[in-house]
Amino acid sequence: MTLLLIAEDDPDVSFTLERIFLRAGCTVLTASDGVAALEIAVQHRPGVILTDLDMPRMTGLELCREIRGHADLHRTPVAIVSGSLIPGDPRAAEAGLCAVVPKPFARDVLVGAVQHLADAGPHSHTAGSAECPLRTGALPG
Repeated sequence: MTLLLIAEDDPDVSFTLERIFLRAGCTVLTASDGVAALEIAVQHRPGVILTDLDMPRMTGLELCREIRGHADLHRTPVAIVSGSLIPGDPRAAEAGLCAVVPKPFARDVLVGAVQHLADAGPHSHTAGSAECPLRTGALPG
């Protein structure tokens, strides 16, 4: 499928997500906070980044903003899994997210969202861009 970076501070959730995506055929990297995720992203250039919202040192929204501002990563698809950020929340578009998957999530919905982003590949996230799935309605959110 793709090289996927998962940023999740809860070890049990991180383990579960890693197992789901390994079974789906992804190569998976993990980080326990947003700062570590950004460092890993710079080093490994993942095809998709899946992040939690609430993490220490840097939230998922802050991580996405940092990625959008990075010269080499700004076109990387980023999805967020959250129990408190619902699809349609304006913070998602402002941060440049491509998808919001609410917790609790169905495995097939989550894998499908990441697969869609992997298939879409790197794309523009600027305001008004029709390339990003979040803006076209191609994904939940």
